[in-house]
Amino acid sequence: MRIRRILAAVIATAALAGLGLTGAAAATATATTQGAPSYVTPSECKQGGGTPDLADNLCKGGTHDGEKVD
Repeated sequence: MRIRRILAAVIATAALAGLGLTGAAAATATATTQGAPSYVTPSECKQGGGTPDLADNLCKGGTHDGEKVD
């Protein structure tokens, strides 16, 4: 009986540690992508519902509004 409780505690601890590592990795990935400038192609801008403004190199409107066009 005591072994079962110890085993259950070990499994629960390992599961929680795994979730913590997954959350930390996701937070790091999010922080990295937020700091980097994003570029879209003219066709990606159009697919997102926007219009590529090549004079200003920006996507106007849609899901990529304000992102640089490359």
